[in-house]
Amino acid sequence: MIGFIIGLLIIGLIAGAVARLLVPGKQEMSVPMTMLIGVIGSFVGGFLGALIFGKDIDDGFFQASGIIGSIIGAIIVLLIWQKLGSRATIRS
Repeated sequence: MIGFIIGLLIIGLIAGAVARLLVPGKQEMSVPMTMLIGVIGSFVGGFLGALIFGKDIDDGFFQASGIIGSIIGAIIVLLIWQKLGSRATIRS
């Protein structure tokens, strides 16, 4: 169990960092926030992978995905984060 959590955090950090490198613009966020974006992106990638490929439906839709799915999911989460953040600053 500890190995899974440590692996998830490491993959999350890698996926979040790669997503921040690929998405244009400046993202002002800390390393833990980058890790959180990557971990959430991993589950988003697993959900999308289950929907698109129809695999592992018996294990549930919300599951950790591989590194490629994690990066794709992290990019999606980061774009949503930026969109919601830009709306919040416009309202202020």
